[in-house]
Amino acid sequence: MAVRKDFQPDAKGPLEGLRILDMTRVVAGNELTVILADMGADVIKIETPGRGDDLRNWKTEGVSTHWKVYSRNKKSLTLNTRQDRAKEILLKLIETSDALIENFRPGTLEKMGMGPDKLLEVNPKLVVVRISGWGQDGMYAHKPGFGTLIEAMSCFAANNGFEDRPPVLPAFALADMVAGLTGASAVLAAIRHVEVNGGKGQVIDLPLFDPLFSIQGPLALNYKLTGKVGPRLGSRFTMAAPRNAYQCGDGKWVAMSASTQGMWEQLARAIGKEELIEDPRFKTNSDRLKNVDELDDIIGAWMAENDREWNLDFFDKNGITVGPIADIEDLMDHPYMNDREILVELPDKELGSAPMHCIIPRMSGTPGAFRRAAPELGEHNAELLEELGIGSEEQAKLKEDGVI
Repeated sequence: MAVRKDFQPDAKGPLEGLRILDMTRVVAGNELTVILADMGADVIKIETPGRGDDLRNWKTEGVSTHWKVYSRNKKSLTLNTRQDRAKEILLKLIETSDALIENFRPGTLEKMGMGPDKLLEVNPKLVVVRISGWGQDGMYAHKPGFGTLIEAMSCFAANNGFEDRPPVLPAFALADMVAGLTGASAVLAAIRHVEVNGGKGQVIDLPLFDPLFSIQGPLALNYKLTGKVGPRLGSRFTMAAPRNAYQCGDGKWVAMSASTQGMWEQLARAIGKEELIEDPRFKTNSDRLKNVDELDDIIGAWMAENDREWNLDFFDKNGITVGPIADIEDLMDHPYMNDREILVELPDKELGSAPMHCIIPRMSGTPGAFRRAAPELGEHNAELLEELGIGSEEQAKLKEDGVI
């Protein structure tokens, strides 16, 4: 089972003292800001009164699981930014904030009268991150920016799957997650420029397309050199063989990557087929890539003679890089997950406790901490508004007027 953890409301982190305003919805922005929140930043979700972040509506068995995981350690403030008073409150918050993250369609902030020029006038040190599908300018700037479209056009789907089957989209919000990870480092780089270099605030144009395209390797260079679009390879790798998923005798699967010459020769000896080392079909990596079907048939037949646990134990003892293709059921009680505390069980008002991923990355001197559960809609209205000098009577009036 997951390692039990309690919240540490007073725990500090390396980003203590940073205030981040999160005006995003759904995945990319929430991934970006949960990284900062886990590390101690004061992240304030600005949400629409009565509705909140759309991520709250992504439910499993009626439970907002995505919200619980990706909004932990954050605060929630409701503001109807279509109203002038709400904009005044937001601008007051911006005065003491280090970054604002938004993912409106390009041009929306400007229509609200709160474009980057206005925000940087209020706070010249502010970092403004603008998340979109295709970027703030260019021919697709106003095209809908859902991650699915980016995963399709970025070459990811075309490269994913098997040659004789349709392209495959990821089963989770990959483009958003990659953008969120990229954005977190960009925010910290921009804040460092302000704090260490004495620089000014700036705008970060963060489309979903660019990061996802960038992680796929030298696609353009390979195409320039070959003039060919590579086929979908399933679980194989374009640069080395053997590397694939193999089914064992019990129907379960393992992954193998013997992608160096030394590892290949070690594998051939381990399975009692040392003659393959000098076989002209498999002697070099280039030979193996040309004859990968035959090579995989040989390895696959050997794997199928025994169940997965036997294969894992055998290859582990022989120093071959083989691992299980696990699903979440395999991992829930896996000793590795407990040993490294990768899966943690946090207190939860609705469920009693909720398992979720640990804080990443791990820092020896200034680790992150679990300080609070994902907030209820508007949970921190009173706290944050009082900080701005807005007392309980005015708060009641703001609520009556639909401002908060």
